[in-house]
Amino acid sequence: MKPVPITPPPADAADRKAIAPVVCYPTDTQPRPDLASYRVLRDGLKLVEAVTVPPRDARSWTVPAGHFFRIVSTEGSQVGDLNLFNAHDLTERLYTGKTRALNGTHVGLGDQLYSSFPSLRPMATITHDTLDWYGFDAFGGAVHDVIGTRCDPYTHALLSHGDQYHNCCHSNLTRALSDATGLSLVEAEPHVHDVLNVFMCTGFSRDTGQYFMKASPVRPGDYLEFFAEIDLLGVLSTCPGGNCSAEHSSDAAACFPLLVEVYEAEARPEGWVPPAINGYNRSHGR
Repeated sequence: MKPVPITPPPADAADRKAIAPVVCYPTDTQPRPDLASYRVLRDGLKLVEAVTVPPRDARSWTVPAGHFFRIVSTEGSQVGDLNLFNAHDLTERLYTGKTRALNGTHVGLGDQLYSSFPSLRPMATITHDTLDWYGFDAFGGAVHDVIGTRCDPYTHALLSHGDQYHNCCHSNLTRALSDATGLSLVEAEPHVHDVLNVFMCTGFSRDTGQYFMKASPVRPGDYLEFFAEIDLLGVLSTCPGGNCSAEHSSDAAACFPLLVEVYEAEARPEGWVPPAINGYNRSHGR
């Protein structure tokens, strides 16, 4: 519980609170994808790979630039934690903080996932989302957040007085990345990063500002689809919290597999080229 404020409000407190907010990164100044040019290709997609991610575990896959991939709910309500990397350079990876700043707390149709500094470029574009009907609910919850960090064994140990739990998403992702790259667990772990919480329904409480989760609306047949802007290595964990209606890092929650499908398109979006790395010259004023 947060402490009660001890500082008396100033005389102009109401005026200060009434100041209108300003959007930090206005969308009209951002380069946005021509979504229609991506979506016109969807009717001719050819399935080239399918990867099943077992419950409370993780798996990896690769997606060449210009291909599509989908994360699919197949058997039950289940959320997943997604890491994305440049397939040729693990130091370029999904930057959820900047993706959040440029798109919002939750991502969906037409949004792009951005990579880390110094590249800072679109890695993937969301081209279809069967949960786009959900929007924001009365609690302020929405799906597909770039807020949460991932359930991890360190926070679990901190809050449980040292209990050791290994099937959390951080550990799942670490094992899968190690298997994909040949790196040891110790070498792979620093590359695991904050995730896109696929299908997870989250928000912030209005009274305390705390991050909350609630039962995901995802059902078998739902999917989130991406277009790979660069060659990608993806790693996905099926969260041990299942649909995250009660807890994560759980051995009790009902958990289900997720399916990853990789598709080849018959052509490329009109005028599309893989995005170049960011144009900043890295001089930093010197």
